[in-house]
Amino acid sequence: MNKLTLALTGNPNAGKTTLFNALTGARQHVGNYPGVTVERKEGEYKKDNFQAVIVDLPGTYSLTAYSEEEVVARDFIANEKPAVVINIIDAANLERNLYLTSQLLELKIPLVVALNMIDVAKDRGIDIEVAKLAALLGVPVLPIVARTGQGLDALMTAAQDMVEGRIAPPDPAKVKISYGEDIDQTLLLMTDLIREKALFGGKYPSRWIAVKIVENDESLIREVAAADPDLGERLKIEADKVADHLMKTFDTYPEAVIADHRYGFIKGILKSGIITHHYDKNRLYTSDRIDKVLTQRFAGPLIMLLTLFSIYQITFSLSALPIAGVETVFSWISTLVDGLLADGALKSMLISGVIDGVGGVMGFVPLIMLMFFCIAILEDSGYLARVAFMMDRIFRIFGLHGSSVMAFIVSGGIAGGCAVPGVMATRTLRSPKERMATLLTVPFMNCGAKLPILALLIGAFFAEHQALYMFAFTLLSWVVALVAAKILRMTVLRGAPTPFVMELPPYRFPTFNGLMIHTWERTWQYIKKAGTVILLISIILWAMMTYPGLSPEKKAQYSKERAQVNALYESDSEEATKLFLKIDNQQQALTLRNSIAGRIGIAMEKVTWLSGFEWRTNIALLGGFAAKEVVVSTLGTAYSMGDVDPEASTSLGQRLARDAAWSPLVALSALLFMMFYAPCFVTVVCIARESGSWNWAIFSILYSTTFAFILATSVYQIGRLLGF
Repeated sequence: MNKLTLALTGNPNAGKTTLFNALTGARQHVGNYPGVTVERKEGEYKKDNFQAVIVDLPGTYSLTAYSEEEVVARDFIANEKPAVVINIIDAANLERNLYLTSQLLELKIPLVVALNMIDVAKDRGIDIEVAKLAALLGVPVLPIVARTGQGLDALMTAAQDMVEGRIAPPDPAKVKISYGEDIDQTLLLMTDLIREKALFGGKYPSRWIAVKIVENDESLIREVAAADPDLGERLKIEADKVADHLMKTFDTYPEAVIADHRYGFIKGILKSGIITHHYDKNRLYTSDRIDKVLTQRFAGPLIMLLTLFSIYQITFSLSALPIAGVETVFSWISTLVDGLLADGALKSMLISGVIDGVGGVMGFVPLIMLMFFCIAILEDSGYLARVAFMMDRIFRIFGLHGSSVMAFIVSGGIAGGCAVPGVMATRTLRSPKERMATLLTVPFMNCGAKLPILALLIGAFFAEHQALYMFAFTLLSWVVALVAAKILRMTVLRGAPTPFVMELPPYRFPTFNGLMIHTWERTWQYIKKAGTVILLISIILWAMMTYPGLSPEKKAQYSKERAQVNALYESDSEEATKLFLKIDNQQQALTLRNSIAGRIGIAMEKVTWLSGFEWRTNIALLGGFAAKEVVVSTLGTAYSMGDVDPEASTSLGQRLARDAAWSPLVALSALLFMMFYAPCFVTVVCIARESGSWNWAIFSILYSTTFAFILATSVYQIGRLLGF
């Protein structure tokens, strides 16, 4: 039983990811396509005697290389040669979705069409003659409801039948679209030239290559030129000839003519009795009626804010007990290791570097998981697209494009995202200046890495109103990002805004399986980061906070003090235990101050005292340059090695609340600085790659850190003047 590869492709919002989750369940993994930052998702499908690897290709409206996602989808189909390509189309929007289908048919690949959301189409009074549509397209067409699993067995049976030869591949004669006499004549000539040279060894159909060159597909033109420069030049000359002719006679470009004829082909199919409308086409459907309330000019934003506040309220109230449980587990592990190992570097590294460091981050997994679950509900239901639609009105005021909204949301604009995919999401912006303004400001959002910091300090100093403070800091992140974008658009990135049009998918009930998969995917990324990157950085920082250590004279002094305690008390008495702990904490505190990290932190105090930060906090801020979660793990390490009350709770929040260097005002100042200072290293690298210059990446570090320091200092100094 050989494993086959099946590829899923379709328009965004057609239900492709829902189908992928339904077919693969938890048997999936995420990576990147080689050489690009586009995400690659694979999963395993097993049913009876049929087993396959399913690849979820990036959502795309066409196979013309206007974006990296389209290139990836096309190249995978052409190069990897999947056994079958399953094209998911929205049954309620056939005309738009069949545009991609027509291009897939031209590729002459084994194709099965999944007619998804057939239930939504029926609710809208749309009946589709599925058998007739299959006959006209020349490929199997299966009605499904990916959300509920309806029709999935029949879909996979059709895919298996095509793999095993019981269903013939598409008939090229049925999909040979005419593009008008002028283009068709040119295509005939170009096709003969391509066949004669056996270009690409038959990887692509000859006529399809000709169509793409006439369409001025730059990616394929470069590929042809690299494979056969002489042929590439001849084909380009023929394409330029027909382009000049069309411009002179019709005042239009070949790609526009080709698109018109493709839609003409689709309209011809749809007018062959494929669709019957039982209701008025202009009637309001359920999604439209909901949108009249949720996207209303005044009520919509209020509902959006109430939804966001509710997420934080639910998250904090339900996660309190699990967080306490995780902290108890790590405290127990720390006590166990303390009792098993003799004093020394290994014990110190395990307790202070690993357990207190990583444990501080892992303690927030329940909160992160609940947050991601709530966001998955908003995303899978279609509400996040409405948030983007409403925010577009505000974004225009600040000189940004409506498409920037999704980049901000992905970065953590609602809660718990990541700046890296947020920066990559700016590729959809065509205006270079709007794109730059967006990718330089999305790191201001409260990403998942910042949530543990916010939860730690808010829980320690503002515990009575945790949800309200988190809600306020989320709104503040939006305000700061938009103001920063406006400043950039008024100075170094001046330019007029471009128009914005976006698709609003219909509302859907999220499936429990889909919610679990989305929640676990994001939570697992967080856990994986804590067990790899953060673990490594925690150990490095522990070493920096431990070495070079104390001088022999100082060590001898503490040994002498322990000997004096032994002489005065029984070694296992309560008095002796307290004195030994006091001596150990004093020695650790002095070791930390004398360490490499301690010296750096103390040197930084010459400036950071303005914001209320002491040297141990400075060490944590340095760690945050690598990854924001490291701030929490470094605070855990620093304050487990410091001079703290030995009887105090092992909870990091309680340690900070009891420490003389901290106060609600310092916590507020620290929160503001940590929210807005330099992006993490991975985000900086991503900014450099997406902007094409390290100058912009360095600029993002300098301007965000400067702004964060000015803001934190202002709040701290004003607070002191007011007596807080």
